[in-house]
Order: sequence, then structure tokens, then C-alpha cells
Amino acid sequence: MRQVIRNERGMALALAIVALVIVGALIAGAFFAGTQEQRMGENARYSQRSFGVAEGAANYVIGHWDPQVFNSSGIYPLDSVKIPNVGSDTVSPSHTGRYAGYVYRLNDEQYLIDITGQDSTSATAGGALTRRGATARERIGLLARIKPLKMDIRASLTSGRGDALSGNASIDGYDQVPTGWTTCGPLDSAKAGIRTDTSMAVSAGGAATVMGSPPVMHDPNVTDSTFSRYGDVSYSQLVGRSTINLPGGQNFSSNIGPVLNGAGVCDRTVVTNWGDGENPTAPCGSYFPIVHIQGDATINGVQGQGVLLVDGTLDIQGGFQWFGVTIVRGSLKTSGGGSTDAHFWGATMVQDSTVVGNNTITGHANILYSKCAIIKALDKTGVVALMRSRGWVQLY
Repeated sequence: MRQVIRNERGMALALAIVALVIVGALIAGAFFAGTQEQRMGENARYSQRSFGVAEGAANYVIGHWDPQVFNSSGIYPLDSVKIPNVGSDTVSPSHTGRYAGYVYRLNDEQYLIDITGQDSTSATAGGALTRRGATARERIGLLARIKPLKMDIRASLTSGRGDALSGNASIDGYDQVPTGWTTCGPLDSAKAGIRTDTSMAVSAGGAATVMGSPPVMHDPNVTDSTFSRYGDVSYSQLVGRSTINLPGGQNFSSNIGPVLNGAGVCDRTVVTNWGDGENPTAPCGSYFPIVHIQGDATINGVQGQGVLLVDGTLDIQGGFQWFGVTIVRGSLKTSGGGSTDAHFWGATMVQDSTVVGNNTITGHANILYSKCAIIKALDKTGVVALMRSRGWVQLY
């Protein structure tokens, strides 16, 4: 048999080249897969960091809720409040990103906080990116609702001492809707006219009247805490939320009343502007401040609304109108206004702990229970809390 001798020179080189190509492809594939995994990990980290920025910003908004900014906005889609109110995006407290968004008012008590967080750790102080691609963004929405004060309101006037009425004074525990207010719900059940401690006397002379169910309630549960504790909020904490703080010992004469700026917008920087309860559709009709007076005060003004806190004695002269909640740590005195009635619409609480003597209500003075005025005052001045059940959602 004839044997054929084949020339196999050069095969080793070809095999080496093939092997190098295959190994190179494997190495390239490994590097590519590793790079992709690294990028995916970085993206996940940046995304998670952005989510943390958005979540932290939303919690910051809740923790630093400004009722005068958010509670006075219109109901969506008529109005919304941008976060931040002015300027560009806000740097997060941890300096890991920036955030911006809006607060939408869904109804009188519920709000949607829409926040977009952006990771900015990849950017230098001058704004130049240190990695490829855009920074990550995450958008979340939180549902929050107003957490109003839990006030033990069982009467139009709650007093820690006795009460003396004369002239044409009237205290009424039947629910009243303030004149011109058209967005109130159904009337509440009747409250007592006056609620006071069992040992305190109530006298009514002249044409003075006390109405309610019952007209006078002697309640042994009326203590100092009735006037200084409202659920989990103390009087001092409520003072800390005040919109307007004024020194005591003042006579406000007729300075109290709504004020507009040159553009016809309610000027909330004026400390004698306490809202416009007489004209709820006017520019200051949605302004419900917490007014704190650090001592005694005499008011012969026009009107106001919200929550009025007086550390001392409150002396009302003339036809002053107040819509909301009044808490007086001293005594209440009013001489009415001749032919003009002085009205307190809502709930009035007088501890009478700083002035010896009874509360004196004389002349044309009316203290009227109004559920609508109370709810609006508490809703407009209350802070918010995150909804317990499914309080947040990730938005895209």
C-alpha cells in the first residue's frame, strides 16, 4: 500500500490564532458582562439614593408644614403650591441630591405631596458630571391629611370661673352659620350655652339670655387642663405654631381688619391683618392665622378669624367680630358696641386664672357656637400627618 505523506506545517499557528480569538471573545464578553453589571449596580444605587432624597423631602415638607401656605391654597386643579416656593430645586439636607415638586389640595382635609428627587452625587460643585449619563430621578406621591386639634368643646362658652351677664348679652349653644358663609355642612346638635365648674355661678341680668342644651352645664371635669391641653398638643406648643405674635398690654383700637397690598392680594405680613370672616370670598377670606397675644389686650377693632390665644385678659369694646376658636387664659370682658353687636362665632374658652373676678359680658355682645367656624379655623391652621394605610405611592 502506498503511503501519502502530508505536510502539516503551520497548523499550530492557525490553532493558536483561533484559540486567541476564542479566548479574547470570552474575555471581552466577561468584561462586557462585568461592565453591565457594574452599571446596573450603579444605576440601582443612584436610583435608590434619588428615592431617598424624594422620600426625605416629602417627610421634611410634612414636618415643616406651613398652614398659611398650604392650607389656604385652592382645591386641585384650581391651585397648587410649588416646592420650593421660590427659586430652583432645593438641596436635600443630606446633600445627596436635589428635589422639587408640588402640594395639591384634594379637599378640605386631604393633600397629595408630589416630590421628584434627583441624585446629584455624580456632579461636582461646579455642575460638571463625573460619570457618564444623566443623574437618576425618582418621583413619589404621599397622601396626607390635616391633623386638627382635639378640643373638648361642649358649649359655646367654656369657663373656669363664674360668668356674669347683663344688658343685651347673649350666649347661644345652638349651632349658627356665620353670615355670608355658604360652604358649611349640616348644622350640629345643640351644645350647652355655658359650661363651667360645678362650684361656679352664672348670673344673667337685664335682657341677657343663655340658650343651649342645657343652657348652663356644671361639669366637674372642667379643670386647668381643659384650657391648656388639646389632645396631644399643649397650649405652649400651640403658641409655637402662631402666625402672629404680639406683646400684651396693647389697645388695638380699630386697627384689626383685613389688609390688601397694591396688587389686591391679602397682605399677610401686616400683624393687624387677622383675616376676613365677614367676606369669605374676599382675598383675605381664606386667611386663618393663629394670633397669640402675650398678656392683656383691649380690642376695639373690626374683625378677624382663626385661632385667638390670649395669655391674659381680653377686653372687647365695640362691635369686634371673631370667627373660629378663642382661648383666653385670663378673663373675658366685653361691653358690646352700642347698636353694633360684638360677636364670637365658634367656640370660646376662658380659663380666668390670671384676673380675680368673674367674666363680665355686657352690652350688645353675642357668643355663638358655630361648628362651621370651628372646623374651618382648625383645618386652616392644622398641621398634616401621613395617611396610615398606603400613605405613599411611587409615581412615574
